[in-house]
Order: sequence, then structure tokens, then C-alpha cells
Amino acid sequence: MEAVSRTAQWTAAARALETEREDRLFADPYARTVADEIGFELLERYAGGGTVPFLAIRTTYLDRAIVKAVEERGIRQVVFLAAGMDTRFFRLPWPDGVTVYELDRPALLEAKAAMLADEPQPAGRTRITVPVDLTQDWTGPLKEAGWKSDEPVLWVVEGLLFFLPEQAVRTLISTLSAHAAPGSVLLGDVISRAALVNPLARGFLKALEEDGNPWLFGTEEPEALLDDCGWSVREVRQPGEPGAHFDRWPYPVPARSVPGVPRSFLFTCDLPTYKEEKAA
Repeated sequence: MEAVSRTAQWTAAARALETEREDRLFADPYARTVADEIGFELLERYAGGGTVPFLAIRTTYLDRAIVKAVEERGIRQVVFLAAGMDTRFFRLPWPDGVTVYELDRPALLEAKAAMLADEPQPAGRTRITVPVDLTQDWTGPLKEAGWKSDEPVLWVVEGLLFFLPEQAVRTLISTLSAHAAPGSVLLGDVISRAALVNPLARGFLKALEEDGNPWLFGTEEPEALLDDCGWSVREVRQPGEPGAHFDRWPYPVPARSVPGVPRSFLFTCDLPTYKEEKAA
């Protein structure tokens, strides 16, 4: 796999550690398999800065938001962009009829398929992998795989945006809104610009850069970014705030008005209200 794909095994290793806690927030019995040895090596290399509790919180927040979206909205198309070593297809309680599309680089999808080859496919749901480069056209291959742009979709953009330059971030999020039917939902995460230059995370950031995975993008105003790209923001949560704490975040959470603070943001967005208001 390419260097950038290895970070997926790092986050899988963090999920494995959370799964093995007695007070675990979620259970991912596949995490240790897809993490492999490299995942735990990277977990040690990238240690510090609250990365392990953050990854537990991010996984939990998105797990619950995904389940809520498909149950309450009746969405039956779920697309994971840069799916990495995500195993939610296997472990979440999907309603019958859901199709999960996993988009990522061909080499990663091939490696993941080999690792999970012996795992039984859960009944009542379908998983389709779509090998693409997200910096090029990916909507065409996704449509060819069966995705219907005229039906509501749940987009999940987890652990991706900070690896992209700003224009690529804006293009991607705008593409998601442009190809989403009313009733669609967007879930994901992003960091602040201050997180890119956080002196306390200098070693972590240097290690990412040395490994070919530099963080490139952050914003202090995720609401404005998402609105500019066609989405109506339902909520933005920082780890440690209500709805994104889960008794895992060990640090205080400064108010958003305090400048220069490295932050992570978890967001949930809708489409229909925004489009209707713009059309009115």
C-alpha cells in the first residue's frame, strides 16, 4: 500500500485497543486483524497529543450518527470516502437493504480484502468496494458500481480532509452536495489551522510528514466551510463537549472564541433545508 494508506492501519490499532477495554465504547472485532503489526508500530510512533482518546471518540460519534441517519432518514446508500480499514459494514446494525460503498486506493482495497477474506458476509446488506483516486473523477466509477444520485445518500468523510490541500477539500465537499439528493447526510471531521502548527504536537506532525502523510488543511470555521460548499450544518462538536465526550477526553475544551487553540471538529450536515432555502 502507499504510505498515505498506512494511516488507516494506525487508526485500526487504536480501535483494537478501545475494543479490548472493559469499559469500551464500541466493539470492533476486526480491528486487530486489519491493523496488522504496522498499525501498532504506527500507533507507538504517533503517540501523544490525545490521539488514542480522540480516535475512540471519533469512532463512537460517527458510529452513532451513522446508525441514527439510516434509522431515522431511511437512507439505504452509505458511501465511505477514503474508507481505509473501516469495518462498519461488518459490525454496525444495518437495516436490511443497505448498500455500503467503500472508496479508496486500489492497493488498499486489495490488502483489506485479503485480510478479511475469511470473514462471513452479514446477511441483509451489501458491500461494494470502488477503487478510485479521490483527487480524480470518482463519481463515474461510483455510479457504475450501482450508486444512484437521485436517492438520498449518507456520505462519511472520516480522517481525510486534513491530508488534502484546501482547494481539494472545497472541491470534494462541494461535489458531495452537488451529487446528493434531498434527505442526504454528510458526516466527518476536520481540524483547526492551529493544529497544524501546534508546538506540543511537533513530533507527531514531523513523523507524519516523514512518513509521507503531512497534514495540509485546517479551519477555525468548519461551519462556514461546510455552508460555502452547499451543506446545512446540524452540529459541530469538539471532543470533550457534550455529545462528543463519552468519558474519554482528558483535556479541558477552551471556548471557540479563544484564538490559536489546536482543535478537532466532528460534524453532521443535512442537505434539504439548505437547498430549499437557497431556492426560495
